[in-house]
Amino acid sequence: MSSDDPRQQEPRRGSRIDPYVGAYAARAQGMVASEVRALFAVASRPEVVSLAGGMPNVSALPLERVGDIVRRVATEQGATALQYGSAQGDADLRERICEVMSLEGIEAAPDDVIVTVGSQQALDLVTRVFVDPGDVVLAEAPTYVTAINTFAAFQAEIRHVAMDDLGVVPEALEEHLEALASAGRRAKFFYTVPNFQNPAGVTLTAERRRRVLDICHRHGLLVLEDNPYGLLRYEGEAERALRADAPDNVIYLGSFSKTLSPGFRIGWALAPPAVRAKLVLAAESAMLSHSTFNQMVVGRYLAEHPWREQIKEFNEMYRERRDAMLASLEALMPPGTSWTRPEGGFFVWLTLPEGLDSKAMLPRAVSERVAYVPGTGFFADDEGHRNMRLSFCYPSPDQIREGVRRLVGVIENETSLRDTFGTAPAAPRGEGEAPTPDLP
Repeated sequence: MSSDDPRQQEPRRGSRIDPYVGAYAARAQGMVASEVRALFAVASRPEVVSLAGGMPNVSALPLERVGDIVRRVATEQGATALQYGSAQGDADLRERICEVMSLEGIEAAPDDVIVTVGSQQALDLVTRVFVDPGDVVLAEAPTYVTAINTFAAFQAEIRHVAMDDLGVVPEALEEHLEALASAGRRAKFFYTVPNFQNPAGVTLTAERRRRVLDICHRHGLLVLEDNPYGLLRYEGEAERALRADAPDNVIYLGSFSKTLSPGFRIGWALAPPAVRAKLVLAAESAMLSHSTFNQMVVGRYLAEHPWREQIKEFNEMYRERRDAMLASLEALMPPGTSWTRPEGGFFVWLTLPEGLDSKAMLPRAVSERVAYVPGTGFFADDEGHRNMRLSFCYPSPDQIREGVRRLVGVIENETSLRDTFGTAPAAPRGEGEAPTPDLP
């Protein structure tokens, strides 16, 4: 290692340089703050209309009923619920999870399910089990920001596969695989969010699902299907899960964060038996076991509460918010702006007019009391400068309409600056103004 390597350099005494910089593992260089997390402090300010974070709106939950379940688990099953549990997860909850997955055509055995701390831990475990430094991971363009950070933390090489309004483009996926094969390489897996994709909001069509599965089967490529939004459909017909038609080469990730509450931190992975065994071992080494109490509460909720009807209530609430956002965009956005029209989920993906940069524009937007997530956070290759993710799940319809109105004013001002100067100049950062979030 050369003397230029930062891990070999002596930190200066009394300086603000991290004194442990020479001790960190190389993979720690991939651990960076996401665009979304960096926005939370700004978006939580009461004067700011946040169209940024994808926080579920739990106001529709029957909180008294949930509180009663929590109380009864503690008083009736406390000796078990407050004890260590299995790293694979509570057996009763795993059975209930299989019932949930059956709504999207998946036939599963509880033994092949591993319960995780949100689906984010499942993503981490799969990457831990499959990816060595330098391995290639394929992911949609754009893709979930924390997936990018997870793959980067394990030192994967992330290659993006093009998408359009119908989801990932099968020809683009095959081109990547053929190029890798020509170079004597292969991808470890293809990561996809096929339903109401985060951040684009689009859904992979049934015809493309068949083609994607065929391509992956021919190339021996594992598919990692992340499906937190699948049951949050506001119109149209539900698509079958990829896992339903290819159980041997699809690992399915699910979560109760969007259909119940993120506070319980309950997700899961459904994997072929050999992979599931590896994931359980990885989970044991990472955390021994997770909260038995939370698992038993969620299991009782699914057993005792009409959760399908509850999801319908969520969908009605989110549909009203989605409609408010789409109507406002249609009525107010200037020419040259375009956006996706999701049939479910939480997000709209907006493309700005030529010459505008959503990341550079963010400080001005915050000064106008509106927040969004710049598109760059959803790419590993610094693309997405003309894009932004808008979330409609948490604000009220009136807040959404006001937030879009403020955003339109910012875009129109930026367009005027572009027309005057050729490009919009960078905004100065004043006192109390939010910094542009760090790139992942």
